[in-house]
This record gives sequence, C-alpha cells and structure tokens, in this order.
Amino acid sequence: MSQSPDTGGRRDLAALIIAAFLAVVAGVMLWDSARLADLGGYSGVGPATIPRVVAICLLGLAGWTAVAALRGDFPERPAQNPAPVLWIVAGLALQMLLLHFAGFSVATGILFACTARAFGKTNLAMTLPIGIVVSFLVWVVFSQLLMLHLPAGPLEHLIFAKG
Repeated sequence: MSQSPDTGGRRDLAALIIAAFLAVVAGVMLWDSARLADLGGYSGVGPATIPRVVAICLLGLAGWTAVAALRGDFPERPAQNPAPVLWIVAGLALQMLLLHFAGFSVATGILFACTARAFGKTNLAMTLPIGIVVSFLVWVVFSQLLMLHLPAGPLEHLIFAKG
C-alpha cells in the first residue's frame, strides 16, 4: 500500500485557473489552425501542423495541471512581492505611451530605469541616463547602420539632424 501525503482535500485554485488558461490558449490555437489551408502536399506537414502540435501539448499540460491541482500536489507557495512586477509593467506602459512622442532612446531608457528599479537599483538619477545612453546606442546601430526604422524623438533629431 503506497502512502500519499495528507493534503486534507486541499484543491489549488490558482493551479486550476492556470489549467483553464492553458486549455483556453490551446483551444484558440486549434481553432485558428483549423482555419489555415491544408498545404501539406505529399509530406502532410503544412502551416497548421506545428500550431496543432503545440495546442495538443498545451492541452496535455492543462490536464496534468488540473489533476495535480485537484490532488493538492503543488507545494505551498511563498508570499509574493508584486512591487517588482508592477515596476516592470509600469516601465513597459510608459515605453508604449512615450515611444512615438519622446522617441526610442528616451522611452526605452525609462523602461530600463524602471526595470533596474524592479531589480533593486533605487537610484533612478543614475539608471535613467544610463538607460537613455544605451538605448540611444541601440537606436544608432539599428537606425543609422542597419537602416531599420525605430521611432526618433527630440534626442535623435538633435544628434542626427536632417539637413
């Protein structure tokens, strides 16, 4: 007779929600892949093959997660600290809002500073300029050397004025 740990019938609601989310994502992938034309030809492999395989794997993971959640097999999770995640989400939101107004360098520099704050660097007066300089160098490489379009703002126009 095998002994199982005493879970006291504890069901893991968070894991059940994750299992449901995985199943929904898999369903959307299967639905979307069903709309693709079957261009498999002689090999039977077409544009819908890989999305279907991934969706089936996600369904398997959803089932596995649901069973483990109902059994109470997941270990106790430590308390979460949402502040770092909120700093990163705020940085992403600011980048999206400022990208076309302030330009790539400033918007991505703000994202860099917010992400550095999430990882414990509290001196924004140091991380913001560093982020802007690094982002500007990335903009120069992509925009000026590789000739790819990234949004230019006042800083980029100041340095690379079109004459």
